[in-house]
Amino acid sequence: MVATADVAPELLRPTALVTVMKSPRVVAALFAGLLMLAAFARQPAFEIPAWVFPTSSPDYRSSLRASDTSLHTLPGSKRAYTARQIADALNPPDWHPESHPAAPDVVTHARPELKYACGLCHLPDGQGRSENATVSGLPEAYFVQQIADMRSGARTPAHDFASSARMKDIAIAATDAEIAAAARYFGAMHPRKQYTVRESSVVPKSYQAGGLYALRPGSETEPLGDRMMEISDDIERHELRDPGETFTVYVQPGTLAKGQQIVLDAPQTSPTRCAQCHGDDLRGRISIAPGQPGQPAPPIAGRSPFYMLRQLAGFRTKTRNGATSTPMQAVAAAMSLDEMIAAVAYIGARTP
Repeated sequence: MVATADVAPELLRPTALVTVMKSPRVVAALFAGLLMLAAFARQPAFEIPAWVFPTSSPDYRSSLRASDTSLHTLPGSKRAYTARQIADALNPPDWHPESHPAAPDVVTHARPELKYACGLCHLPDGQGRSENATVSGLPEAYFVQQIADMRSGARTPAHDFASSARMKDIAIAATDAEIAAAARYFGAMHPRKQYTVRESSVVPKSYQAGGLYALRPGSETEPLGDRMMEISDDIERHELRDPGETFTVYVQPGTLAKGQQIVLDAPQTSPTRCAQCHGDDLRGRISIAPGQPGQPAPPIAGRSPFYMLRQLAGFRTKTRNGATSTPMQAVAAAMSLDEMIAAVAYIGARTP
């Protein structure tokens, strides 16, 4: 478009159209505007990938029954819990208390008003699982800001997702002191490698199991197509809230090389070059944009690719619209779904 400030007032009269069009400056501006419109028109439409927001299915039957009073154990743990204790939302199981500092009550012994302790879903050490975030190692200021955005509605999922709805309720019910305590506690810990990314054009058949995917019994496979699939390696361990649970992520051949090109090897000026803000090791740093105060860029290496793809979808659709979301909205707007998959697969394959 041509700004009126670029054109002399007398040239704005209808009778001066021919004169205006003879101006090299105006013609160049119009041509540039047409190029921008053409580039926008070529940008592929973004369809929210519903498959990255799994819910549940008739195939899903939890192996834990409240009527089962037997004690469950895990290899390497001295603890034992009944099914009812494992499902206690306010007092979740802590299989390895020796592996982390003493946790604040909001993490392992929450008030009834909260309905859920942080450790129920994110686990007592903040490792998290496929249906939620790894919160260990997050900068305190970033952690606090995300809870504030959830509370205000500035951060919502791009698609209906039970885990996100639950987090909004918790954000509203939590006190500032509880949020600060959780931020300090989780921020002092370091996540472990939990996700293995495998390139394959076929994937084991799976079913939706309450926010994630579980393997179907047997050895049947199906074409992966244009999806990325992230599947629990052992749904029984998931049900027990085992912090050592692992996941396999399936992507098409060539995806990791493409992801590296986007995330690390892209030009410094590329908006999709994640290393620019998150560091060459993708373990986070303070990102300082020209003319802006420093903002904590969170660590992303080794995080759940499914989780990261959900966040990119949120930035792309602007359902993540908090005070610090603008840079990531620009990144997501420049990416196709295929590029997003490549980027998060590469990031998830890195060591946290």
